[in-house]
Amino acid sequence: MKTAILSVGTEILMGQIVNTNAVYLSQELNALGFDVMYHHTVGDNTARLKETMDLLFHDCDLIITTGGLGPTQDDLTKETVCSYMEDELIFDEVQMKELEEAFKRYRSPMTENNIKQAYLPSRAVKFSNPHGTAPGFALENKGKYIICLPGPPREMKEMFNLHARPYLEEKADAKIVYKLIRTMGIGESQLETQLLDLIDGQTDPTLATYAKEGESYVRVASKRETKEEATAAVEDMIKKVRDRIGEFIYSEDNEDLWTVTGRLLLEKGLTLSAAESCTGGLFAKTMTDIPGISEVFDRSLVTYSNKAKMEELGVKAETLEKYGAVSEETAREMAEGLERVSGSDICISVTGVAGPGGGTDEKPVGLSYIGLRYKGETKCKEVRTRDVGRAFNRNRTMLNMINMIYREIK
Repeated sequence: MKTAILSVGTEILMGQIVNTNAVYLSQELNALGFDVMYHHTVGDNTARLKETMDLLFHDCDLIITTGGLGPTQDDLTKETVCSYMEDELIFDEVQMKELEEAFKRYRSPMTENNIKQAYLPSRAVKFSNPHGTAPGFALENKGKYIICLPGPPREMKEMFNLHARPYLEEKADAKIVYKLIRTMGIGESQLETQLLDLIDGQTDPTLATYAKEGESYVRVASKRETKEEATAAVEDMIKKVRDRIGEFIYSEDNEDLWTVTGRLLLEKGLTLSAAESCTGGLFAKTMTDIPGISEVFDRSLVTYSNKAKMEELGVKAETLEKYGAVSEETAREMAEGLERVSGSDICISVTGVAGPGGGTDEKPVGLSYIGLRYKGETKCKEVRTRDVGRAFNRNRTMLNMINMIYREIK
């Protein structure tokens, strides 16, 4: 079934909020076997909302809207959709009781305009809202379907999973299964070259490559009559992809590199400490986002100045004077000093030029050195990033730190 996602809200058009709902719905709908053809956003305007529905229904059978179901005057989605689908709003006594109970739970006064949320299209399949006061609904007319969901992401996701998903599963004419293979250490162009014959000869499953900061993805998808058939086709293709680029793959389940690495550390019981200079604690922040990582993550020292490198890690003054703070020699001594301080199984260090200033011809912005101390051996990796900004340089360096750990312990 051809599908469009229609986000309603002037605040989205003004850039006041980020539209994460469309991303979530696209992922879920594709997994259910619905072909998402369009993403549209329209402001809180009845005429433009109707015009957009006209446009989308010209090519689609299903529209899913988000937003505009609240109690205020600019919440127009329900009224506009009801009129467009040739229905009328009726008072729903059950919904009214649910509203009154919700406000009692919130210990908040129920103002008169909230009564608006007790009205629903007469033919609607109602979707209750356990996290808010705005109900959603599905409505059909002449073979065309509209599903209206609330705008707040928490409410939208819960309603989709509780109500919209079962409703749509009954109407799906096929099942789509896809997996996202994530790689690091190979660029998108090289990745495509390695898989070119598979891509050129594809029918079902299909392959597509994507580039992300520091990484490349391969999307493998299949659309079949049953989920079991689609899953088998995807797994068969993944085996072929693995044979070509297996050395670069770190996840076949769309997991972040730090999640995969953290799980490995936990499984192996390996403790980890870090000494950060140019990343300024970004490595520690990323690793400590992983639930349960406290079992193995010991500490991260932000040794930003030369003084800190000497006092906290024992980096020699002559090393800094002869080779500079941004050097392989300094990165090695940082990692070795960290091992003496922490006693961790893995000690990683980084020093570099994050920019925008501080670079030279010999040591340009984007240059960094990563030291790794593991099993009595010190290794060092030089990383050079494209200088597209301080945040990019720091993040790319951090990813290389995690990748170095992952490759070493895997």
